[in-house]
Amino acid sequence: MFRLFQADGKHRLVYFFTEENAVIASQPTSNRSRQSRRRRLRAVLNMILITSSAASFTTGCQSVGSHVAKATRTPAPVHATPSDEIPSSFQGVVDAPVVTVAFDDKVDVGVDEKGLSENSAANARQEQDSDEKADADDAGSLADVMALESPRQAAAYDVQPFSMSNDYYFSEQPADQTDGLTLEAIESIALANNPTIAELVATTQKAAGYKAQVGLRANPSIGYQATQLADRGTDQHTIFISQTIITADKLALNRNVLNEALRAQLMQLEAQKYRITTDIRLAFYDALAAQNRVNLIQDFQSVADTGVDLAEQIKEAQEGSQLDVVQAKVQQNEIRLALRQAQVQLDATWRELSALAGNPNLTPMPLKGTLPNAEAELDWPSVASTMIASSPEVQAAQARINQARANICRQEVQPIPNLDVQFAAGLDNGTDNGLINLQIGAPIPVFNKNQGNICAARSEYARASRELDRIQNSIKARLAAVSRAYDSSLIAVEQYTSDILPNAEEGLKLAEFAYKAGETSFVQVLIARRTYFDTNLQYIVSQQQLAQARARVDGFVLTGALDAVVDRSGDDSLRGLTLSQQ
Repeated sequence: MFRLFQADGKHRLVYFFTEENAVIASQPTSNRSRQSRRRRLRAVLNMILITSSAASFTTGCQSVGSHVAKATRTPAPVHATPSDEIPSSFQGVVDAPVVTVAFDDKVDVGVDEKGLSENSAANARQEQDSDEKADADDAGSLADVMALESPRQAAAYDVQPFSMSNDYYFSEQPADQTDGLTLEAIESIALANNPTIAELVATTQKAAGYKAQVGLRANPSIGYQATQLADRGTDQHTIFISQTIITADKLALNRNVLNEALRAQLMQLEAQKYRITTDIRLAFYDALAAQNRVNLIQDFQSVADTGVDLAEQIKEAQEGSQLDVVQAKVQQNEIRLALRQAQVQLDATWRELSALAGNPNLTPMPLKGTLPNAEAELDWPSVASTMIASSPEVQAAQARINQARANICRQEVQPIPNLDVQFAAGLDNGTDNGLINLQIGAPIPVFNKNQGNICAARSEYARASRELDRIQNSIKARLAAVSRAYDSSLIAVEQYTSDILPNAEEGLKLAEFAYKAGETSFVQVLIARRTYFDTNLQYIVSQQQLAQARARVDGFVLTGALDAVVDRSGDDSLRGLTLSQQ
């Protein structure tokens, strides 16, 4: 030990070696080892406590991220593309603002494009507030993900049939088939069995899955780090947890884009239902007309057979000639040929009908239904306007425009960097103290400002707008062709009903009466019969054309029940773009 002494007027510091010092200096090495182990045990306990406290780090990071997103996102770099910045070729495009139906039930569908960025930001902030609850629950079933939550928007996108006769378009229960197969029954069979319905349901579920995937937050990382292990006594041990904080509401904007893709798939599914029911109606009326022709020819065949017997009897009574017999047999053979051809046509139309219904092995049975005797005249410009406003084909195109516009908003915020935060805690054996490290980093958008994707998104918006114009013009062109068939067949049915059929029937009666009175030849009777027969066949054709034209109008002039399904459900590339920051 040291002591201070004064001698000769000077202060001296003298060290005394005492027994106490000797005991301390001579402590065995095992005691020092035990003290080192106790320090290490305290360090392990401290690390356990630090690890348990770090479990809530992700939640804290997200709270910081919410604050950073609000502070980072400024109106200058983040804005919707105004209408005056779109090239002049974009003028006249139907304004279809971005809406997020599955995530916000307060979106105003009528907002203009200038307020698009503000609406997107509000929707995204609401998304961040609900992220905590969304992550606690899973994405849920695909049916829940596909649900359109906003009642107003669900009503706005509801597909209304053109006429009241379409109420049974989506019936799933077949009607009673005891007296024959009805149109409602075959439509139900088709909607249940047609493979394109199952394909579009699958693509819709894919779109719902992608929508859920692109909105998920990044997973945190946790690990252990040790440094200076080779230098004994100065090694450091830490446990760290890191999290990527997504800024600028990118996840909510991702959902906006994929939500419109999901909406477009739902509209395509509705359009496919109309395609199936329209084709089913066309084939049904073909089969029904063929069935009526078979019945008519069978009835007239008995008249032709009776005519041959009558001609032979007249010849045997020497009141007629062999020419009358030959003419009667010619007409009989023509009727038999027509019956065979009508039966072949009926069989072929039945096979087509069963194939469209998705059940090629459907047992043939009589069809129950009637062909129209009259229809109302239609105001075709009004029909075209109503059809364009309600067609699911048009609504799908409008959803694609919404998707393209939402993608513009998404790509414009991509240059705003995410934050990479890392928190570490541990022990420094060199100082026998704990240590805490915090690291925050972000990429600097110097070279890559996502300018290429922004340009591509704007070009896609222009293409989607022109696609809407094409579909609208296509509907008008198809409706014009249908209107020609509808009006001409309507005139024919009315003319046959009011004039031609009554006159043909009266001519046949007069010819038979004159022949019995000996005032005309049997050939005139055969001609009158042939005229009456042909007139009734043409009347069935006119009825068939009128019924099919009406079916096309009721089905929004959509056909192609078995056409290939185009998969436009999208992908999850936006999630990779969100996390890569490159």
